[in-house]
Amino acid sequence: MKGLFSYDSPIMGALTAIGDCICLSAMWLVFSLPVVTIGASTTAMYAAAYHSIRKKEGALWRSFWGAFQENFKRSTLIWLVELVVMALLTVDVFVLRYIRLSGGAMGILYLPVIVIWCVALTWTVYTAAYAARFTGTVREVLQYGAMLMTLHPIKVFGVLLPLLGGLALTLLVPFMALVTPAAVFVLCSFTTEQVFRLHMRPEDLAGETGETDDNDEENI
Repeated sequence: MKGLFSYDSPIMGALTAIGDCICLSAMWLVFSLPVVTIGASTTAMYAAAYHSIRKKEGALWRSFWGAFQENFKRSTLIWLVELVVMALLTVDVFVLRYIRLSGGAMGILYLPVIVIWCVALTWTVYTAAYAARFTGTVREVLQYGAMLMTLHPIKVFGVLLPLLGGLALTLLVPFMALVTPAAVFVLCSFTTEQVFRLHMRPEDLAGETGETDDNDEENI
């Protein structure tokens, strides 16, 4: 029994990961309350999920707060662009759903717009991940996020499915909002990091093997 609950046991590792996800999700929720800061808090959540939870590099709060401060201006501007896009698409989804239920001809566009909405949602995760891991202007982050999705369309599902699963779970069991945001980003990071590595320069890949937790990587 002592072995099951030792520090290095799988059970303790799982419990620690769950506890970290709860703490990180709580931080993300609190820092997202002003709405305009969602971009910065999401970027910080990815950085903490990747470095502290997955790689065990540094304290959770230090990773989150450091990334939040460092990326605040850039990630806020990125988020404002994405907010406009997501808001317009969300309105389109509800309007077209109403038209479809009413039997209108434009209702045929309902499903295509939902697909576009899902792609846009995935794009927000790619941009947050890119901003957390690499340097670049607002325009570059938005462009590279879209470009990486386009170059690896199958891997998009590795981000979209955890997102939709986490959203569905939260809607069904609201208190799961205390764990799903961070858990979803941990899962998404496995896909985004694979994509990033496919385009990183050899010298940057060599630096990755050194397990550095700095947010100063060069552009892809």
